[in-house]
Amino acid sequence: MNREGRTPVSRRILGIDPGSRTTGYGIVDQSSGGIVYVGSGCIRPGGASFVARLADIYRGVAELVEAYRPDEVAIEEVFLARNPSSALKLGQARGVAIAAVVARDLPVAEYAARRVKLAVVGTGRATKEQVQHMVRAMLRLPGAPSADAADALAIAICHVNTARFDATPSRPGAGGLRARGDARVKLPPS
Repeated sequence: MNREGRTPVSRRILGIDPGSRTTGYGIVDQSSGGIVYVGSGCIRPGGASFVARLADIYRGVAELVEAYRPDEVAIEEVFLARNPSSALKLGQARGVAIAAVVARDLPVAEYAARRVKLAVVGTGRATKEQVQHMVRAMLRLPGAPSADAADALAIAICHVNTARFDATPSRPGAGGLRARGDARVKLPPS
């Protein structure tokens, strides 16, 4: 271990599974020996109003960045939901999580849920239980993490495996290619 309590790694990834009620997070290190589990859990906003919950998510993600010092962040894209109000709230929760990491100039990669499941389980239609099982097996965990934490760890694992082949994640304000769930997008210069 080095002075920061980290094993020598090439990079540390923070995976985020955003939600307005529960935001899962998972941290992994990628080293020459593979992917190593660092930590995981959930941010459970306690605010009474929706805006207060968004503030709790922002602060929670900012605290994770300060505590774990990730090199890159991977987050799940918003999917189309049957309920437009739910999709909007999810998008806002995702937005404040992204704002918390870009405020610290961290690169962010976005992945569709299907792509994450495909990368970790082998099928884009995997169940939450299958994702939990595969994350536990891949990271050699003694028990299954909660569903939200497992999803966040799966996003981080997907990023490690995908980033080898895709473009580098974008930095806030930088042009270039951004790793995305299903395609590469050319960003205009800021």
